Amino acid sequence: MSSAWWFLVAAGVVEIFFALSLKGTAGFTRAWPLVYTACLGALSFFLLSQALLKLPVGTAYAVWTGIGAVGVALVGIFFYHEPRDWARLVCIGLIVVGVLGLKLTGGEH
Repeated sequence: MSSAWWFLVAAGVVEIFFALSLKGTAGFTRAWPLVYTACLGALSFFLLSQALLKLPVGTAYAVWTGIGAVGVALVGIFFYHEPRDWARLVCIGLIVVGVLGLKLTGGEH
């Protein structure tokens, strides 16, 4: 896997923490959680920008958001007792299949 893909995966993982940290800001009313969230967002964007140096923007953005969406959904299921019905799990699986498909077909330029 090339460095661009490593940057993209790292950006997606940071995106998971960014999205989860948003709740702690209480609608942007708590200062320290807001600072932490802003730093995570900036780091995720930076890593994504590095991936975009070699990957097509459509592929990179879709994979980045897919990693974030699946990661946050799974954290919600396993740690926050969010619904885990079959339809939701199938939809999460479809996102994973889409991300893998983009990885396999989304070559570098």
